[in-house]
Amino acid sequence: MNNKIEEFKIKPLIEPKYVHPVKIEYKQNGKDKTWEAVRNFDSVSILIYHEEKKSFLLVKQFRPAVYLNDNSKKFTYELCAGLVDKDASLVQIAKEEIDEECGFDVPLKEIEKITSFYTNVGVSGGCQYLYYAKIDDSMKIHEGGGIHDEQIELMYLPIEEYKEFMYDETKAKTPGLMFAFMWFMENNKSL
Repeated sequence: MNNKIEEFKIKPLIEPKYVHPVKIEYKQNGKDKTWEAVRNFDSVSILIYHEEKKSFLLVKQFRPAVYLNDNSKKFTYELCAGLVDKDASLVQIAKEEIDEECGFDVPLKEIEKITSFYTNVGVSGGCQYLYYAKIDDSMKIHEGGGIHDEQIELMYLPIEEYKEFMYDETKAKTPGLMFAFMWFMENNKSL
């Protein structure tokens, strides 16, 4: 995927859609304190394992916030994920994200919850719900890539390359992705 970034500008946030900056004032042990934070949506993420390919299916995309802090990183490598921004169960949102981003139709009963954790605790503190799904070619319904203008590229990472990938600092990736790999290896001893 060509990823030419042009006219990258930083402007004040007016009428935010997804994040809401706030100033927090509080007392801690009798001392007045302040903090800057962002209210945002919780999210779901899904570790997807393709059984026939013996590979993890990851999404690769441009993340402006990462680029803002390190313009050598034009892509991030992530789990399939999405915001909890509608009235639906978490597992239903996970299923929809697998469809939209990756192009697979996974039955609800085959999407397993792993755990939940908090992300970006110093700024937003949103909760992410981590799931796991196995896929095979019979579940493929379209090419994926996201909806609207997401421009998501899919990447298959062979299971035997997961550890080298985790420690490759030239690739921007999330702690949730690396945690999910470790969970998989700990819980799939038959591989």
